[in-house]
Amino acid sequence: MKYFSGKVVWVTGASSGIGEALAYELARQGAKLILSARRKEELERVKGNCPIATQGHVKILPLDLSEPATLRLCTEAAIQLFGQVDMLINNGGISQHSLAKETQPEVDRRIMEVDYFGTIALTKYLLPHFLSRKAGHIVTISSVMGKIGTPYRSGYAAAKHALHGFFDSLRAELWKDSKEIYVTIICPGWIKTNITLHAVTGDGSALNKMDGSTQTGMPPATFAVKALKAVARRKEEVYIGGFKETFAVYLKRFLPGTFSRIIRKAKVR
Repeated sequence: MKYFSGKVVWVTGASSGIGEALAYELARQGAKLILSARRKEELERVKGNCPIATQGHVKILPLDLSEPATLRLCTEAAIQLFGQVDMLINNGGISQHSLAKETQPEVDRRIMEVDYFGTIALTKYLLPHFLSRKAGHIVTISSVMGKIGTPYRSGYAAAKHALHGFFDSLRAELWKDSKEIYVTIICPGWIKTNITLHAVTGDGSALNKMDGSTQTGMPPATFAVKALKAVARRKEEVYIGGFKETFAVYLKRFLPGTFSRIIRKAKVR
């Protein structure tokens, strides 16, 4: 796809799951990559799995979204790796699996720190670079949970809802500065990744098991192709997943009472 050829794309959460799949598809489509996550060895593995011909255009930049004091320097380092960044894909984050009444407030704060504050910090630190060049593309991997709420996902849904508010506002603000800076929000449904294995429970410990909905979800490689197609078309918001979870977004919008009665009994674990 010509849209990504030669572009410098910075992907967070690139060490597994959706981020890893996006890295492979972007490499295949000719992008220059900056791969970020906490685990350097996993980033090196992902780089090594990219086509050999593209590996010279893949750079590793470890970062931790829960460490706000480090993110400005990480952004400056990202720009220096290729001399510019054309696209930021905000994919890094953590999930949750616990009832609200059993979730400690510190766990909610941790989720918000990673999924919301870390994401908007990187975006804000990179924004002057985009504005100076009057071009750029900000892509945020949200979730259908950014549009609806379900049991066992209260903190996660809250963080994703917050992302929608921020990036919708940012999009409206950027229009007057440059019509070549785009904002795309992508909302995955159930994607077959290890995200629930690492999801935090009420006391902050890892769940360490795969839930049934994720196990039967869309393959990450399939998601990556669909997501990048939407990005190339400069879509503002897109839902990608199975029928049930994507239909739930529209059901909530047009028949909220019906949605409420259904979701309270839905199997989401």
